[in-house]
Amino acid sequence: MAKSKLFEAFDLGPTPLANRIVMAPLTRSRATSDGVPKAMHVEYYRQRAGAGLLITEATNISVEGRGYAWTPGIYTDEQVTAWKSVTDAVHEEGGRIFLQLWHVGRISHPDLQENGQLPVAPSAVQPSGKAFTEEGFKDHVTPRALEEAELPRLIQDYVRATRNARAAGFDGVELHSANAYLLDQFLRDGTNIRTDRYGGSIENRIRFPLEVLDAVIAAWDAAHVGVRISPVTVMGGSSESQPQAVFNAFVEELEKRHPVYLHVVEGQTGGDRNKDNFDYAALRSRFSGVYVGNNDYDLDLAQKRLDAGEIDLVCYGKAFISNPDLPVRLELGAPLAEWDPSTFYGGDEKGYTDYPALTKEERMRYAVAA
Repeated sequence: MAKSKLFEAFDLGPTPLANRIVMAPLTRSRATSDGVPKAMHVEYYRQRAGAGLLITEATNISVEGRGYAWTPGIYTDEQVTAWKSVTDAVHEEGGRIFLQLWHVGRISHPDLQENGQLPVAPSAVQPSGKAFTEEGFKDHVTPRALEEAELPRLIQDYVRATRNARAAGFDGVELHSANAYLLDQFLRDGTNIRTDRYGGSIENRIRFPLEVLDAVIAAWDAAHVGVRISPVTVMGGSSESQPQAVFNAFVEELEKRHPVYLHVVEGQTGGDRNKDNFDYAALRSRFSGVYVGNNDYDLDLAQKRLDAGEIDLVCYGKAFISNPDLPVRLELGAPLAEWDPSTFYGGDEKGYTDYPALTKEERMRYAVAA
């Protein structure tokens, strides 16, 4: 039987990957209150280094960028040092790891902000839902609309985070422009009602995310920068009246900048892959770099789309939580362990680093059966 493309080595620009399997960024809320990763983060990522590429949990570029309790940052020396222990561990196992750069924009709460200030956003549009604070869930508030003069400061926060990620030993960074967070908020007419040159037309709404990308690429280079988008995901009351037009235009501009990959959440994040009948092939045709497919992939779908050339890499999320050796299990046809949703967010090692990998004997047994 021919070896599946899923398990073939792949060159992600200058970064060699052992296979085409990517671990999705998975928020787990286990850092300190100051956003410093702990020793258990080192073990968590080490256990999963068999993926071709690990993408870290979303990582705050500043205090202002925080939207959830106990999420890590990349804006202090202590955070950089802690992340360096993670990247060292992953590299010792032969793995590769990118850091996801995150600013949540309006999806926050004053309890998570410095001096209790309001969260910032493209426009003062209150999100629905609740924020996850250290005191529990609290209603989102109406954010403060960013002034145009403030935007260069935010861009510099992304630049600092990129340089810090490089200093921490990461193999690259992923710009989080998805899931109703800050850059995605600029893209959408439901969350961006500005009347300056960053609002209104599609050309204006994609301007700030592109300026951020330009700055991040200048701080490293395009071969070490990926971009994540989620064209039809709506969260916190976000919306867009013309998603196909917006994301076609955005990807056309990404193509001019040559980020090393385009990471696309196909369908509603964690839900319906066919939501809104969005044409993802239109994005693929506009981008000549590496296309990473994400959302509800099983082995059959991954192999089918790889064989058809519709994707280059396959991103798995929750399956990696309970299966630290997911690539091995997929290749051997071994059963996957079930995850415990009650341990997804917050807590200690339980439900984080205590899921077992297959033993040597189990691997041999499944290898013979295969």
